[in-house]
Amino acid sequence: MLIRLGYVAMSTVVKNASPSKTMTATNFNKLLDREAAIRKLQRIGAENLHNTLRLLKHNRAHDIMVFRFSSRFIPLIGHEMLGDWDPIPALSAEFEELGSYAKQNGMRVSFHPDHFTVLSTPRKDVLQKSVEDLERHSAMLNAMGLGMEAMCNIHVGGSYGDKTKSAKRFVQNFNALRIPIQRRITLENDDKTFNALETLEIAEEVGAPMVLDVHHHAVNNGGEDAAELWPRIQETWLTRARMQLDEASAMLPPKIHVSSPKAETEPRSHADYVEVGPLYDFLKKIAPMTPKLDIMIEAKMKDSALFKLMEDLKEQEGVTEIDQASLQL
Repeated sequence: MLIRLGYVAMSTVVKNASPSKTMTATNFNKLLDREAAIRKLQRIGAENLHNTLRLLKHNRAHDIMVFRFSSRFIPLIGHEMLGDWDPIPALSAEFEELGSYAKQNGMRVSFHPDHFTVLSTPRKDVLQKSVEDLERHSAMLNAMGLGMEAMCNIHVGGSYGDKTKSAKRFVQNFNALRIPIQRRITLENDDKTFNALETLEIAEEVGAPMVLDVHHHAVNNGGEDAAELWPRIQETWLTRARMQLDEASAMLPPKIHVSSPKAETEPRSHADYVEVGPLYDFLKKIAPMTPKLDIMIEAKMKDSALFKLMEDLKEQEGVTEIDQASLQL
């Protein structure tokens, strides 16, 4: 099994390269010239995109081919006080440069919209905002010139007192999305509500690939072994490949999320680094049936956690280093 490691949004190694610099609504309203205030938002957005490009160049230097973008590129985008403001066209050059670099270097990039983007909600206003957020994420990927290989990962959402009804609502609302939005979505099990099996059943119903979060499964499961669910989870990616959306998306390997508990008293919180033992045990179980796998590290120390996990995995039996961020098991 060929394994590639990636990390989320920010670097602990590259200094002064935040991709999520922001402006609060309060500070925006303090600026008397509204047009000047909007231009400032766009300048911050341009700086965030530039810093993300710096991170991709850092990743390339370390052979890191899997990366999740920050969802906070553009401050206050979608905020109700800014109405129909669409800054993406004004930042088209920055988006195009970022996407071109990712494509030229064969990088797998993605988004993970914030927790308020939920399709299981019974509230029409929340659903509308969720759909608008997914549309914005897709628009940013389109502005980068990226195809359906660049995806948006979401959770099913809350149970709202009746998990069965919430699941049905999710399926209904997912199917009501525009087809290009549906095709960009992956579903992930969460740590409190929809566990891996429940998320898998929904992913199979709507035809979306599933991202298994191993940590979430450990703290929220119905007694299932993650490795026993894996053949069905992997099949959701193979189903997507058979759709032949385009060459790049057809070649996507399955992706999982990994992290470790911060402490016994905080089992759901993420630690600074990833404990190698539980992850290695899982990887050994799925390796015989999995040609390729991408791993997104959600540890607090970001790329530093990636480098440490590489060192720890290299010491395990049967693991061979390929480059600075990939291995063979």
